[in-house]
Amino acid sequence: MRKLRPQYTIPFMCRMLNISPSGYYAWSSRSPSQHAQEEARLEIEIKAAHERTRGTFGPERLQQDLAAHGVKVGICRIRKIRKKLGIRCKQIKKFKATTNSKHTLPVAGNLLEQNFETSLPNKVWVSDITYISTDEGWLYCAAHKDLFNGEIVGYALGSRITKDLVITSLLMAVKRKRPEPGLINHSDRGSQYCSLEHQKLLDRFNMKASMSRRGNCYDNAPMESFWGTMKNELVYHQHYATREQAIREITEYIEVFYNRQRRQKKLGYLSPAVYERQLKNREGTFVTPGYWKQECVECDPSYWMRRKPK
Repeated sequence: MRKLRPQYTIPFMCRMLNISPSGYYAWSSRSPSQHAQEEARLEIEIKAAHERTRGTFGPERLQQDLAAHGVKVGICRIRKIRKKLGIRCKQIKKFKATTNSKHTLPVAGNLLEQNFETSLPNKVWVSDITYISTDEGWLYCAAHKDLFNGEIVGYALGSRITKDLVITSLLMAVKRKRPEPGLINHSDRGSQYCSLEHQKLLDRFNMKASMSRRGNCYDNAPMESFWGTMKNELVYHQHYATREQAIREITEYIEVFYNRQRRQKKLGYLSPAVYERQLKNREGTFVTPGYWKQECVECDPSYWMRRKPK
């Protein structure tokens, strides 16, 4: 009736709709109901949560994020409001990984056999390399992921896909986490991981090398999953003019969002950092083994870059 007022009088429209003018005026001057006020508040909260989570959370994870910020709302209501506001998650694109396994370097066996469950941190790391397009050319990223909580414990970015890239990522992970001897380091059969320098580094840190079967991306599914997530939530929605721009944004995504803010369903809708912190609070701080009491010179990437292979 409000929209038609310029064309028709209120009494005329009331007669046509069989309602009283007094009833219409009483309704139009009435304050919004409690439900309507709550709906408006929830729309603002859900919009804010959608922006806060970078448009990557579906209704379930969005519900957990809202609860963490003191907003309790049912999943069906979230779906209804998201639909009303036209809010959707960023769409998943297909991800293709490539590995150069055509070499004569020694290859390790597959110790995981697609068993990606571990009950303690720094027992099993998986690693892989991916590429990102920039106007300056390809940018390559190597990373190491802890299967315990899905945290990216080490990573390296560079313009060349060399063994130095995976060595730098491994050294970052070791320097940050100082794992006990016996950690399983799983990767594909790429020449970077099979290089003598990389294998000697694993031996130096008393790690066990494990490698996927030839052409089987499922043997390293957790890392493939991370690459797909990072590209779907960040890379596919950006245009990188320079490698430096891509490095800044990918570093921020890993350090700030993925490791510390992004909630994972398998972790009870907690982020990797919060999940590990809660375990430490329950079981006490993890004791750094005596193996790592001395400062590790080999954790400095420049130490290995200066060494010449024998």
